[in-house]
This record gives sequence, C-alpha cells and structure tokens, in this order.
Amino acid sequence: MSTQHTPDTRTERTRSWLQQGVLPVVVINTLKQGLEIAEGLCAGGITQIEITLRTPEALQAMGEIARRFPDMRLSAGTVLTPTQFDQTADLGATLFISPGLTETLAEHALKKGYAWVPGAATASEMMRALELGFELLKFFPAMAAGGPKALTGITAPLAAARIVPTGGVTLENMPQWREIKAVQAVGGTWLTAGLDQVSDVAKVVEQRAAQALAAWNGTVLV
Repeated sequence: MSTQHTPDTRTERTRSWLQQGVLPVVVINTLKQGLEIAEGLCAGGITQIEITLRTPEALQAMGEIARRFPDMRLSAGTVLTPTQFDQTADLGATLFISPGLTETLAEHALKKGYAWVPGAATASEMMRALELGFELLKFFPAMAAGGPKALTGITAPLAAARIVPTGGVTLENMPQWREIKAVQAVGGTWLTAGLDQVSDVAKVVEQRAAQALAAWNGTVLV
C-alpha cells in the first residue's frame, strides 16, 4: 500500500530531492543492466535515479534496485497515468516525473500527496503548474524548447519555479544550465546511454557519474 502524504510534506520532499544536482534519466532494457547501472552510479557518487517507465523491465528493476541499493533515491519517470503513480510508489519511488501536465495527473498527485514534477516548456505551462502548487518543474525537451537562453528568459519573472532541464543536456553544456538561478538540477540521459555493447557497465557508469558531479560542482578530475 502506498503511503499517503500531506501537501506540506509533499512540497518539503521536492525541496529535499535532487541535492546532488545531477539526476540520471535511465531507460532499462534488462534487469541485469539496471542493477549494474545502479551499482555504477553509487560508486561514482550519485545516489539518485530516474527510472523511466518506457520498457516492460522498468517496474521489476525499480523494485530490485530499491531492495539491493537502499541508499538510492528512486524517481519514476514518464509517469503518464494515476496507476503508474501508485505502482511505483509501492515499489519505493518517492519522486514522480512526467513529460507534461494534465489535470488528471495533477488531481491524483494532489489527492495522494505525491511529490510530482510535471513537465513544462513555456511560461504559460509553468504558470499553470505553479498555480496548482507544483514548484519543481521539468523543462522538457530542454534543448528543443530553446535551451539555456530560453529558460533564463522564461524563469526570470517566475521566482517560485525550480527547474530540472531534461532533454539534450550534456556534460559539455551543463555549465550553461548551472548558471541559471532557477535550475536546481539537470536530468541526464547521457550517463547511461549506449551501454548495450559495453562489457563492464558498472565501471563505465561510475566514470560518467564522477565526471557529471565534477562538472556540476565546477571541479576538475585528475
């Protein structure tokens, strides 16, 4: 049974999430790969993950990662239905992310007290989300929606908005996102992309995770 949360604790939990600045956005093709990814992220210093609900293996992997890596904070990505909120909450997810905002999802998140991050690409969409009480928002698709320059302009008058750009964010352009006041963290698919032919998935992911954290923190690995 999923836990019921009050609106106040929901807001507080979105504030406490994403403190590391980099949220790996992961599409899991096999359970084995999912566990290796989690192992690599933890070894590289990242203990938060967004598991997208795009494959049949996603739910099983989420449950196993929750069991085997208790320090990993689980987020469910590509949440499109109320049922997916409930399923992933039961498996250990504590943050829920969608590519957009619908009244049905907003109503369910508010009713259950879920810490939800709806997607928004325009000022009007962000204003609607803020109006409903959701201040942590996903700027998606980030580069296609205008990149750092667009987000800077959109959020300038929206002081309450806290943003997670996702979609086209890379190690190279991360400093540009980092400079934007509203950005709390970045969502990155590059950390776990192209792993199907990799022999040591955990090691590769560990290296990418360490590089990503270094880039976010403005340090250089030697």
